[in-house]
Amino acid sequence: MRWITKAAVATVAVTMASAAAAQDRMPPIPADKLTAAQQAAITEFKAARSADISGPFVPLLRSPEAMTRTRALGDYMRFRSALPPRLSEFVILLTARQWMQNYEWNAHAPIAREAGLSAEIIAAIAAGRRPSRMEADEDVIYTLHDELHRTHAVSDATYARALTAFGEQGVVDALGITGYYTLIAMVMNTARTPLPPGASPALTPLPK
Repeated sequence: MRWITKAAVATVAVTMASAAAAQDRMPPIPADKLTAAQQAAITEFKAARSADISGPFVPLLRSPEAMTRTRALGDYMRFRSALPPRLSEFVILLTARQWMQNYEWNAHAPIAREAGLSAEIIAAIAAGRRPSRMEADEDVIYTLHDELHRTHAVSDATYARALTAFGEQGVVDALGITGYYTLIAMVMNTARTPLPPGASPALTPLPK
């Protein structure tokens, strides 16, 4: 009887923890609760993106100016950076894996495939492994990103390779992309922003 009671308690604890993890802490704000600044930020977002706010911009709306400035940075980092889409999407997936951010991964893995990133590379990143076969420019991006996140610095050799491959603007933009998507990941991880309806999480925690 005591064993059954302990098992039941453990089950309830796990269930409660799972429910807490799934809680959307910052859901969409009802229209009648929006401030004038939030309404203006939504209008500006729709004009810039031709879409309603979703994903990270739902929690970001709590700080409307921060949302607008974040969106403006994203307009460049996602759509107009010096890196070609295949490499910018590679950086985004690496960042999503770093933060185990399933919303980012769900949104960008299909875009990365369409941009030419191989299924093998995408699968390796999802599994937390260095891809075994990469193009030369992909290897440079992976090494730069991996070294920066592991050591919080970039060696002369890695910097020289990145500079040769992408130039100063390309290096700064690669760092800007991971910085932007790190911000987005931190916001959604804190807010516990849910995946879109019908989507399943592709990333699981990696061994420490």
